[in-house]
Amino acid sequence: MKVALVHDWLVTQRGGEHVLEALCELFPRAHVYTLVHQPGVVAPRIEARPIYTSFLQHVPGIHRRYRHFLPLFPRAIESFRLEGYDLVLSSSHCVAKGIRKPPGAKHLSYVHAPMRYMWDLFDDYFGPGRASLPVRVAAHAVRPWLQRWDRESSTGVDRILANSRHIAGKIQRFWGREAGVVHPPVALERFCRQPLEGLGQGGYYLWLGAFAPYKRLDIALEAFRHLDAPLWVVGSGQEAARLTSGSLPRNIRFLGAVPDDALPGLYRDARALLFTPEEDFGIVPLEAQACGRPVIAYGRGGALETVVGERTGLFFDAQTPASLVEAVRRFEQWEPSFRPEDARAQAERFGRSAFLRAIQSEVDALLASPGP
Repeated sequence: MKVALVHDWLVTQRGGEHVLEALCELFPRAHVYTLVHQPGVVAPRIEARPIYTSFLQHVPGIHRRYRHFLPLFPRAIESFRLEGYDLVLSSSHCVAKGIRKPPGAKHLSYVHAPMRYMWDLFDDYFGPGRASLPVRVAAHAVRPWLQRWDRESSTGVDRILANSRHIAGKIQRFWGREAGVVHPPVALERFCRQPLEGLGQGGYYLWLGAFAPYKRLDIALEAFRHLDAPLWVVGSGQEAARLTSGSLPRNIRFLGAVPDDALPGLYRDARALLFTPEEDFGIVPLEAQACGRPVIAYGRGGALETVVGERTGLFFDAQTPASLVEAVRRFEQWEPSFRPEDARAQAERFGRSAFLRAIQSEVDALLASPGP
């Protein structure tokens, strides 16, 4: 069986790329198709595959500026020709699911989210203060067309899998399609090696993630202006300049991007992880729980499927600094009742082997089903 794996872009190694890496393990002879690829930035298992890119790869500086070419993404993904493949398996949070499958092939799409910046998170990316006026005007102009393309291109997919029940609901709402749910793989082996002793020694609260608008790091920064506890921030991204400019209180420390091998120690020494976005799924809370640490999470989205309230963490109700401040103070009262072993047991439900078994089962069922 000849398999094509399709991914939006390969310019960093984050949650979506971890899913693609697992798919490469499941289909070790598959070819990879993507809009743009920056060699050397993703996992060796992906880099070892034949990787085919679109015409956007030839644009100077594309690896830094690819987001500016969003209106061209549908044309770029549709430009691929996949003749000869039996199975197309896309990993999509933007346009990958819109690739055109060859006659006789089946297409299974694993969806991290519908095109979030054109649907419910549009204002997080293109609202006032989030982008320049020309960019906002352009985004409003192309939004109806991109929404229509996002919805209509889903009809070319034979079977859709969502990474959470939260995303399955969005797929139903925006595309009118039913989706199964397979939670993404979490590399738990990196975080479960250490004993559940001597935890929280650093005394700091930890925020970790990409500095993207919807991640809402700004909530944590403003909240900790009113709290005495230390906050350590790990990550980088498109909002770094805005978020780090101006004066911040001394209890907030930016660590920038840190090596992967430093993450388990950062989790273990933290008092708790702060999780401020409404995330599609969210692997970071599971990594923290695998290390035996609790999570203070915004109570919407994928966190509701990964954090057990009043057992492995607490939720706050509104994406506001005041709501987060109240949750941190409530956490200080609840903290003595937290058991690290409960957090690790919760994380172990989301291991890599469970993901691989579920995807293999979905592929087998799709290939055995009658054609259109």
